[in-house]
Amino acid sequence: MLAHLSIQNYVLIDELSFHPSSQFNIITGETGAGKSIVLGALGLLLGNRADTKVLFSEDRKCVIEGEFDISSYQLQSFFEEEDIDYDHTCLLRREINKSGKSRAFINDTPVRLDVIKKLGNRLLDIHSQHQTLLLNTESFQTEILDTFASNQGLIDDYQEVYQAYNKVQREYNELLNTSHSAQKELDFNQFLLNELLSAELVDGELKALEEENEILENSETIKANLHNVSQALVQSEERAITNNLYESVRLLSEISNYSAEYENLHERLNSAVIEIEDIANEIERAENNTDFDYERHEFIKDRINILFQLTQKHHVNTVGELIAIQEELEEKVNKVLHFDEYLAKKEAELSEKLKIAEQKAEKLSEARQTVIPKIEKQIQKLLHELGMPNARLVIQREDCPLTAMGKDHISFLFSANKGMEPEELKSVASGGEFSRLMFSIKYILADKMAMPTIIFDEIDTGISGEISIKLGKMMRKMADNHQVMCITHQPQVAGQGDSHYFVYKDNSQERTVSSLRKLSQEERLKEIAQMIGGEKPSETALQNAKELLSIS
Repeated sequence: MLAHLSIQNYVLIDELSFHPSSQFNIITGETGAGKSIVLGALGLLLGNRADTKVLFSEDRKCVIEGEFDISSYQLQSFFEEEDIDYDHTCLLRREINKSGKSRAFINDTPVRLDVIKKLGNRLLDIHSQHQTLLLNTESFQTEILDTFASNQGLIDDYQEVYQAYNKVQREYNELLNTSHSAQKELDFNQFLLNELLSAELVDGELKALEEENEILENSETIKANLHNVSQALVQSEERAITNNLYESVRLLSEISNYSAEYENLHERLNSAVIEIEDIANEIERAENNTDFDYERHEFIKDRINILFQLTQKHHVNTVGELIAIQEELEEKVNKVLHFDEYLAKKEAELSEKLKIAEQKAEKLSEARQTVIPKIEKQIQKLLHELGMPNARLVIQREDCPLTAMGKDHISFLFSANKGMEPEELKSVASGGEFSRLMFSIKYILADKMAMPTIIFDEIDTGISGEISIKLGKMMRKMADNHQVMCITHQPQVAGQGDSHYFVYKDNSQERTVSSLRKLSQEERLKEIAQMIGGEKPSETALQNAKELLSIS
């Protein structure tokens, strides 16, 4: 439950501190005094979006903090999943700075907005005009059935298999689409593949061929140069470099015993001579192996031309990339040629997934159908108590194709008057009837939702007199097991609360400020009397207020 709410620098609120009762809290005040602002602050705490317009003073940040007692609500697993320290007292905090950027915290740990929203939805249920409008939607109506039937486990099971079915369905459709386009391209792809296969591609071949071609085209120059080098090194009797080197080695050998330096020079030069001899031998072999081969040259030129044309055609630079294209074409062609096998496999998988999803959907549907008569009966009884003796709620269910919510099309049909056939809510329900119907739904679902705190924002719209007293009593009964807060304009409802808080505007400063304070018993009597008889209530209004308070 909400133990403490602190609001700083938010809209018309400079600073506000609220310690609600653990049972039934009443919040009243003049129109525009700031009751909706308090709800707006709670909405921010639960993850709603914000901007700089919420700042009361633009030179400091807005801070909204809620302290919740969560000791009995089995939320440890949530904290473990989100890696947040758990404590029986949970602190939720939102901060909005001057630039409009916001930060969210749970127990002083920074969290994403969706995380604080997920937790907030398990701590507070705020009934507002927007939620009343939701009652017209099929998804909300289906959710009512599931909540009453405690279907969350069945929903989780179904949605897991439904998502798996959807995944396979997408794969099946993609396979069909791919097949249709691939079938059209089969002849072309087969032609391209055959062309590449006939080229007998070898990775790195083009580079090697280009190098060999370069040698063949310049073979005369290469052979001549190699011959001249060989002559210079060893073959010329008068000018061979090695002759002079051998003589130099001999001369150094004669003096190597006189000094370590001379010995070192002798060894180095001797090693150089050996290396040069080895080089000379390789040059001679290279010269002997270098001959212009016309047939080989023609073959290489043709081969390079083929490979070059293929790289140009496929817009690549290397044979390796051509091989990758060849493999891709093989896969495409094989898929088309063996499409029936692929499709049959995927169809069998799709059929199996659909069968499982339909079985899960049927279980979920049966659970919903079981509770429909119970909900209709309980709602009708409550509506009778709330002054609608002829009201009827009919929950219609029809089979529909599988969706994320199952196989049920749910429709709430309503009639408030005798002799009138039930129709869709938006066509027949007035504001007051809507409010009473929505309250009745909240009332029967309260113990099914494990919701610590329930807030009603003017749920009594369009209701007055004796019906308001009954409505207040029902809320008071709900407060036996839940913390209930009610923003109301009805004195009959206000008289039922355990604690009464008054929202007002303070105009004593330069700027109007909204504030909230808890009323004493005497102040409460005066406030309820003013709700009955205006700013200066008569003795009759005061007496009526006393009676309303004594009722509670």
